[in-house]
Amino acid sequence: MKYDNIVKGTFIERPNRFIAICDIDGKQEICHVKNTGRCRELLVNGVTVYLEECSNPNRKTQYDLISVQKNDRLINVDSQVVNKVVFEFVPTFFENVKFIKPEYKYGNSRIDFYIETVSDKILVEVKGVTLENDGVVSFPDAPTVRGIKHLKELQKAVTEGYKAYVLFVIQMSDVKYFEPNKNAHPEFAETLKKARDNGVIPLAFDCVVTPETIEIRKPVLIKI
Repeated sequence: MKYDNIVKGTFIERPNRFIAICDIDGKQEICHVKNTGRCRELLVNGVTVYLEECSNPNRKTQYDLISVQKNDRLINVDSQVVNKVVFEFVPTFFENVKFIKPEYKYGNSRIDFYIETVSDKILVEVKGVTLENDGVVSFPDAPTVRGIKHLKELQKAVTEGYKAYVLFVIQMSDVKYFEPNKNAHPEFAETLKKARDNGVIPLAFDCVVTPETIEIRKPVLIKI
């Protein structure tokens, strides 16, 4: 996945979850934040950020905040890009893919991907991961009722003959391992363990991240 018109800036503040104030070439700009998570450990005053300049003149904000430099690690924080990189990744991971449908309605949820191969019907729910501490990455960074609902739907799907996966896309590279964030949401951690024990397959992959690109790279160890 490649972005267009990337510019470098400095983060100043985040007045609310939708916007950030950034300094770009000495001018303060109101920028759209494409991530409603807290990101408190990332979006701190003075950090280097990369933004995509938008071509639509009718938009209220001219820039989208894409990635944040955390020490020597560049972390993509664009939650909207995660499904795009997974869509590119699916044919390389699953063999003999015949059909891919994003936003598949199953039960009372919309699961990110329904995939058919020669032999299987597959559901994949995708979670973007930006929370990192000393090389350990985790999800979520805040309670997620929706995330628990999706895991329960995937468990049900397994009993109906589907293969079901929850895919954690780690929006950075060179991490130690992934674990559910028991401190932020212990119920999610418990539900993930139960889902795994009942046939849902958890996967975690890191990404190669540059200011202009993001691409899924290699598997990451999961500790549940």
